[in-house]
Amino acid sequence: MIKKILSYFIPINIYRKNSEINKSLEVTWTNGQLVLDSKNTNYSYGSLQRILRKGLHYIGFERVRKFESILVLGVAGGSVIKTLVDEIKFKGEITGVELDPNVIEIANTYFGLNQIPNLKIINDDAFEFVLKTKEKYDLIIIDIFQDTKMPNFLFEDFFINRINFLLNVDGFILFNTMTLNKKDKERNASYRLRFNSDYSVRMYPKVEDHNELFTIKKLK
Repeated sequence: MIKKILSYFIPINIYRKNSEINKSLEVTWTNGQLVLDSKNTNYSYGSLQRILRKGLHYIGFERVRKFESILVLGVAGGSVIKTLVDEIKFKGEITGVELDPNVIEIANTYFGLNQIPNLKIINDDAFEFVLKTKEKYDLIIIDIFQDTKMPNFLFEDFFINRINFLLNVDGFILFNTMTLNKKDKERNASYRLRFNSDYSVRMYPKVEDHNELFTIKKLK
């Protein structure tokens, strides 16, 4: 409790671990809230939770609440999962896929994800998982970063087409991207053009300083 109070004045780090995948991982009390950060960016809670909450708000909390199955690619500390369960009151099945076992350990220990009954976390590469799964989903949330880098496969046709295949009709993709330079903005503009008239694509720029959100609805 003392650390939580002090964090309103100065961030209080309580856990730090080097990770082969994400380099540095830190759990810190900041403004009375536990957050998970990598070396250069917020990974969960803090600004990232605000970003993904806005994305879910754009889709509509009431609509999300009626979905049956949600896939989260890139769990980190699980802030978007906490928004789904605690705020939206989503009762359906949530599948979270996270590459870094250290992140899963932190998410369970400090953020209590292993106490959520309708959540299943799978330690796997997102690309490999979407190739293997036979399930289909009403909402697919893509939030994959390695520090400030986004893997190239997220923007390649094969991955995009596979995600589209796994999405139910009238379902949504919520894709969080980082735009640090002109090349990133051009990449996002190209990504938007990958979807034909079977999809309704909306882009929300400057959700935070360097984030652009996509919401993509599958129409048929």
